[in-house]
Amino acid sequence: MLFAFDDHVLDTERRELRRSGQLVALEPQVFDLLVYLMRNHDRVVSKDDVIQGVWGGRIVSESAVATRLNAVRKAVGDNGSAQRLIRTVHGVGFRFVGAMSEAVASTAAGVQPLAAQRLSIVVLPFANFSHDPTQQYFVDGITEEITSDLSRIPGMLVISRNTAFAFRDKPIDTKHIGRELGVRYLLEGSVQRSESRIRVTAQLIAAETAVHLWAERFTGNTADLFALQDEITSRIAVTVGLELVAAEAARPTEHGDALDYILRGRAARLGPPTIESHTEAIRLFERALSIDPRSVAAQSWLANELASRVLDAMSTTSSADIARAEALAEQALAAAPRSSLAHFARANVLRALNRFEEAIPEYETVIALNGNWPNAHSNLGWCKFLAGDIDALIPAQETAIRLSPRDPVLGAFYGRIGRAHLLQSRTDEAVVWFEKARNASPRHSMYRALLASAYALNGDTERAITELTEARRLAPDDRYSSIARSRLFVYSGWGAPKIRALVETTCFNGLRKAGVPEE
Repeated sequence: MLFAFDDHVLDTERRELRRSGQLVALEPQVFDLLVYLMRNHDRVVSKDDVIQGVWGGRIVSESAVATRLNAVRKAVGDNGSAQRLIRTVHGVGFRFVGAMSEAVASTAAGVQPLAAQRLSIVVLPFANFSHDPTQQYFVDGITEEITSDLSRIPGMLVISRNTAFAFRDKPIDTKHIGRELGVRYLLEGSVQRSESRIRVTAQLIAAETAVHLWAERFTGNTADLFALQDEITSRIAVTVGLELVAAEAARPTEHGDALDYILRGRAARLGPPTIESHTEAIRLFERALSIDPRSVAAQSWLANELASRVLDAMSTTSSADIARAEALAEQALAAAPRSSLAHFARANVLRALNRFEEAIPEYETVIALNGNWPNAHSNLGWCKFLAGDIDALIPAQETAIRLSPRDPVLGAFYGRIGRAHLLQSRTDEAVVWFEKARNASPRHSMYRALLASAYALNGDTERAITELTEARRLAPDDRYSSIARSRLFVYSGWGAPKIRALVETTCFNGLRKAGVPEE
């Protein structure tokens, strides 16, 4: 077998581990332990499993196992603190958690190409179209930052920059590169600088067909070069991540495995949230979990979707959804304590439980692990706002919008900016942002209700009534039939006392003016 991960290739027949093509020296038992972990990457293996699989069941001390495990981590560029590739689940065992691809090798017929893993990509060196060799450092920086940002996306296999840079200034044969590196997608691009302006183009290509899936152009001013580089690379990484999920979910498959259903579930979320999209995503994540009950990804995505359905005010079984989501998130974190996805799921569960101050450090952990997660920034600002920090809300939404200006949940970012304005009686600005939220998520009842309130406060009663009617039609229950019902179902979690007081004097006052009775 050949196993490829990061910039490593492990050849079990030749008993070789290579990093960027260079041989890494390993003791026999260390090599065997690495092979065992990679062959069992789909589960947590216990110490007894390891002793049976590597040492044939002989009596081996705990310190000997720990020593070999540390040697394995060192060989693959990991350590016990980072646990980026090999994770210790305390009291349970160990698991190889790095993204990888595998293929069969044959010494008689040569080595077969690596089987391309889903969500696998190489970022080829961007071309310097500035005709100025001194700009090469900036161009290379763009390539390296995109590679780094993509590698933080859960479930993504990204070929290392050292391997990718071996293709600099060579003819691009998309299909050949895909086969050689075992990836399904390539990202290529160019950078052009003219005086104070920079233009960056990027193209996402399916390796096996050479079909261009996505292309975009980014421009900016060089007044703050590093800030511009950060913004461009972050936006490319976020967009590419969404495009890859959509492309993978659209691939035909005869017998779906857990990952197939996870990708389809994620694709079901690639649009404004609706009752139907939540239901479909939950169904698909449930299917993934039934196939692989130990899948951290399936546990985390299902927990996140159940909590999101509650948070979007689209659940008729809120208590059951939250209870199930909480159990799944805790299970995922126990198995993968450094998973950004598991922390994100737990943060959303805490938010659904109105435990905003507890959710804040969870979102902060997500951002520390993956700073390009738009929803983590948005939700962090929302939790700080609900905890009483009104000024934290708008900057966090602006960050999310800058990272993902075409995000599937863009309406949520707009709606939160609208709330900040509404609660501070800036009703003209609130109307602008709630209209944007409504247009981005036309089937979301809450934005209609908030817009009705803002219209009514501005004296536009006719429009307020129209939006309130739509809110009532789209809602899964009678939550907009009275102020009391709205308090109970929709606005019960509006945080700190001073935030609740502002809700009463602005939002509820507007709903009263729109015609919502008290009881």
